Amino acid sequence: MDEINRTITEDRRGFFRIDDEVNLFYKKIDESLVTEPHHICENILNNCSLSTALETLSQESTLLLLRLGKILPDDVLDYLRLIDTKIDLLAQAIMMQSAPVKESETRNVNVSATGIAFNCEEPLKQGDCLEIKLLLVSSMAVIVTYGKVVHCKNTESDDSLHPYLVGVDFINMKDEDRELLIKYVVKKQLQQIRDKKQDSNTS
Repeated sequence: MDEINRTITEDRRGFFRIDDEVNLFYKKIDESLVTEPHHICENILNNCSLSTALETLSQESTLLLLRLGKILPDDVLDYLRLIDTKIDLLAQAIMMQSAPVKESETRNVNVSATGIAFNCEEPLKQGDCLEIKLLLVSSMAVIVTYGKVVHCKNTESDDSLHPYLVGVDFINMKDEDRELLIKYVVKKQLQQIRDKKQDSNTS
């Protein structure tokens, strides 16, 4: 965790970008709505806050369990870990109900804390404003924000369902969601680097 926090601090301005698979929901909205942070429905914003809260609590509980491991009997520590796991499973179930994972909505994206690129089924215009909901599958975190299209082009790829590649800059993203996304991206990139090193060592 210290490695992640150190990397985040050192690269605040540059922001990492990663290729990932996420569940992505978007819709075009009027530009005037982008300046109204409460336009996004309240229940989704609550889920978003839940994601951030769960991430924070998870970090704190991990640190506490490490400390308790030095003073508590193994049976008590195992029991606390089971409770923590049960809470994680319940939280994931709640997140799944609020944003059900559908294979048709899972997309390969390139994402950072400042924007996202993804393939879509319709041509979008530069300057179009979007309402975007991201379900980060591997961490079950939900982020809801606005975005503005900076480019869109026909990729002429074999993907007949999503022939257009669109690039979007995030707008008015909540600070806590940006922090969550930064940590997610950095953690994911560090894992990808470790995986590459392991693959090179085994080859």
